[in-house]
Amino acid sequence: MTKWFHSGRRRDLCALLYDHGELRAQSAKSRLESHYDERIDPGSFYGTLSALVEAGYLDRRTEGIADVYALTDAGEAALLDHYAWLGERIEGDGEGASENGDAGENGDAGEKGDGSAREAERGRSDLKD
Repeated sequence: MTKWFHSGRRRDLCALLYDHGELRAQSAKSRLESHYDERIDPGSFYGTLSALVEAGYLDRRTEGIADVYALTDAGEAALLDHYAWLGERIEGDGEGASENGDAGENGDAGEKGDGSAREAERGRSDLKD
């Protein structure tokens, strides 16, 4: 995965633009703030936009006094690659092992190989809302 996707905000912003085609910066910021249910610092948000434009993942054009952003082909490809990778992790075979067969971060490659540990973890009452 490329470094620019290490940021959840960058991923989420790209997903918004994939969904909507293009958005004015303020509209994108407002949608993310609604999703996160918290205010985003404007300097940080516009820094994220600039970094994605400079990396070639977003296009920026001016419409009146507003900047409008859209995913580039490279941005869309990176987003779809990440989506596929994420889908493999979520819909995988439940073994919890990485592609090379090593144990995951916690060293638990699935004791039974059937996802039992993961299911037990999901069922823990202290994790429920």
